[in-house]
Amino acid sequence: MNSIENKTVAEVVAENIKTAHIFKKYGIDFCCGGGISIEKACEKKELDYETLKNDLLSVENTPKAYNYNSWSLDFLIDHIINVHHIYVEESIPLILQYSNKVAKVHGHHYTEVVKINELFTEVANELATHLKKEELILFPYIKKLLKLKAENAKLETPPFETVNNPIRMMEEEHETAGDIFKTIAQLTNNYTPPEGACNTFRALYAKLEEFEQDLHLHIHLENNILHTKAKELELSFS
Repeated sequence: MNSIENKTVAEVVAENIKTAHIFKKYGIDFCCGGGISIEKACEKKELDYETLKNDLLSVENTPKAYNYNSWSLDFLIDHIINVHHIYVEESIPLILQYSNKVAKVHGHHYTEVVKINELFTEVANELATHLKKEELILFPYIKKLLKLKAENAKLETPPFETVNNPIRMMEEEHETAGDIFKTIAQLTNNYTPPEGACNTFRALYAKLEEFEQDLHLHIHLENNILHTKAKELELSFS
């Protein structure tokens, strides 16, 4: 990360994924809302720019977890499917089991858990369809672009005309999922279970927080790296 001057939140996170933790600490959206400058993000949150800047620069020299920005697109796609898609598919049934039980047992006293159950059920259903659209439509097309480019072959216009169209749909759905989790975070008091909560209650909040963190990284990899590079790749055929 050479400098954060004139860079967007998304660009800074793309260069060093560990900066995502700093943005999260200050409540700054680095996935769906990451297309704004650092200064603008500070203005929106009424934060001191120099404080945030110093925190971001403090992680500049720490080792990166992964340099996602340097990965080939086909490798990145496989990573998204094998790590994030599988995580979502495996976690949803467990969280639904927790949320249904907590809503049934504790909903009369903690009314917010009933709404949390409804919201997570909604986002779970949407994500199930969303992942399949990526795996069956968008991702294969991006891999096709890579293959055609390697073979120096001609690109035929796809049924959806341009990669921008499925990407736009995917990013709108990302924003919807992100908004739902913002509401869930508020309802759970940032995943803080009430005093004396039972183990299932505590497990639900812990798993919801873990799910949101994974979702943020998942969306970041797609919106800010994969989608951006896929658009550039398609344009290179012009």
